Amino acid sequence: MKTNQYSSKELLRFAFSYMKSYVLYYIVALLLVFLSVCGDLLIPFLLGKVLKELGNDVINFNNIINYVFIGVIAVSITSISNYIESLILHKIGLKIVYKMRYDVFDHIQSLSMEQFNQIPNGTLVTRVTNDINVLFNLYTNMLISIIRNIVTIISVFITMFMLNIKLTLMLLLSVPVLFIVSFIFRYFSRKTHRKVRNSVSSLNAFLSENISGVKITQIFNQEDKVFNEFKDRNYELKKNSLNEIFIFGLFRPFIMFIYVITVIIVIYFGGKEAINLNNGVITQAITYDVLFSFYLYISNFFNPIQTLANEFNELQSAISSSEKIYGIMMVKPTIVDSSDAIDINITGDIEFRDVWFSYVPGELVLKGVSFHVHKNEKIAFVGATGSGKSTILSLITRNYDIQKGEILIDGIDVKKIKLDCLRRQFGQMLQDVFLFSGSVYSNIVLGDESITLKEVEDTCDYINAKKFIDKLPNKLNEEVRERGNNFSLGERQLISFARTLVHKPNVLILDEATSNIDTESEVLIQDALDKIMKSGTILIVAHRLSTIQHCDKIYVFSQGNIIESGNHQELLKKKGKYYKLYKLQFSERIE
Repeated sequence: MKTNQYSSKELLRFAFSYMKSYVLYYIVALLLVFLSVCGDLLIPFLLGKVLKELGNDVINFNNIINYVFIGVIAVSITSISNYIESLILHKIGLKIVYKMRYDVFDHIQSLSMEQFNQIPNGTLVTRVTNDINVLFNLYTNMLISIIRNIVTIISVFITMFMLNIKLTLMLLLSVPVLFIVSFIFRYFSRKTHRKVRNSVSSLNAFLSENISGVKITQIFNQEDKVFNEFKDRNYELKKNSLNEIFIFGLFRPFIMFIYVITVIIVIYFGGKEAINLNNGVITQAITYDVLFSFYLYISNFFNPIQTLANEFNELQSAISSSEKIYGIMMVKPTIVDSSDAIDINITGDIEFRDVWFSYVPGELVLKGVSFHVHKNEKIAFVGATGSGKSTILSLITRNYDIQKGEILIDGIDVKKIKLDCLRRQFGQMLQDVFLFSGSVYSNIVLGDESITLKEVEDTCDYINAKKFIDKLPNKLNEEVRERGNNFSLGERQLISFARTLVHKPNVLILDEATSNIDTESEVLIQDALDKIMKSGTILIVAHRLSTIQHCDKIYVFSQGNIIESGNHQELLKKKGKYYKLYKLQFSERIE
């Protein structure tokens, strides 16, 4: 997934698109900014006036008191304006990142299965959390602060020009240097910051994967290898961060150097003008109060430039994060509803017609597969690992799209059925059961408020899961820790089975659903399967042939082809591939 192909203009347009609904608030914030800038500009001028009064032979304290009073009012207005502005911006910023986080997560959920296989989970987590948090600063502080500093620079320059044209022109000598340095800084800053964000994303993805798989790491005694890989990625992040600090560290001192040189030049020539000896007569070309105010304004001119250095650095961070988020948002789902997609009530009639499919171009998994499953039939798929049987189940629910052929549900091409309608009517119980943090109850209903407590209890009783649930201290409210690691494999499978059945699917899919269950649990689930056999179509992938002996038809797969089909007894009589598989598992039962 490429993210460095977008221009800054395109990325900023994306980031600013979330501000449209709050334009009025930002206008109010900008007005408050102008108000506070005016207050800041007034202070040096008033201090110059106070200095002038103090330099007079007769000091007018009333004028000094008036200047101080006006200064207090100016400071108060500035402080109140800054407070209200900050309040408004933070409120807006929270609303914007809430909406953005909602949109990004919603988009991630719309992506197709193959896309999740290509993008690391840690990368997606970083986009929704860290990168959006960086943009929060953009919306609450950075943009307004940049505008504030630019307005301050322009306003100070105009004020200085009005005070003394000659000194202002001297100041202008430093401006081209400032622009050149800022441009160079901006280029290198963005380049290094992109590397930092990439390193952060890479490290997060690595941590997400290896913390989840720490048990395997420990079992195979690979802690040192994993740690060394972590050390390399951590070092890469450190190196890129140091480069970023180095570039930023050069910029500020250089701006300070220009500031000091400018102050020296202004004080030298301004002081020389302030006391100009002409034939022994002292003439004041520049008054001391003007020179003093000018000195303060120079500080007010350079401080925003130094602040802009920080903000340019943060802006690069925001652009980089916007680049990452925009990159995710530009990943379009490969599996989408067609324009003529419809809703149907699935009865369970499924047909494959000459279906060809590959996950990777050129590496076919299915080769011209055809079969027909009638309503309410119990069908099994068996074969060696990688033969294509589990792929069949993924294609029925359109986790992937086929390259050639047709898949029909109740006589309708599966691509013409709306995805939410299709998947809602299929219940899937997988070998690798995933349980979410929460309670047993929440893992069964999965947020569906239409499911009642009684339905959950009846379903658990129906599949014989009630026995172990009733033994839990909190029963259905028992806490489920991460990935359900406080339950046995068999218990997790039973919870998964209850979750599948309580949603009342029209077609039930069992993909190695009993492979991790002990014999007692398998008998209980088999009993439940027998009960629901007449209520809908059931598709089973199983290695344990004991669980499929009563299926209406069994399809035997080998290298992407169906090589045998029939019921259990018919396949045994053929003495082909199925017979050999059965003989391996139950050799003592073969006569």
